[in-house]
Amino acid sequence: MGIEVGGLLGLIHLIVAIWAIIKVAQSSASGISKLLWILFILFFPLIGLIVWFVAGPKGG
Repeated sequence: MGIEVGGLLGLIHLIVAIWAIIKVAQSSASGISKLLWILFILFFPLIGLIVWFVAGPKGG
């Protein structure tokens, strides 16, 4: 009875996605920009996180 790889990866992805959404919400970007980034992260999980990490709103 080991830990499923898919379950563990899914949990890691969920934690990273929640962290990214919190960082977007705390950023100095405009309201609509925050909303669009959050929707992008939610609807395109892996690609959204990668793009956000590279090009997302910076600063607190």
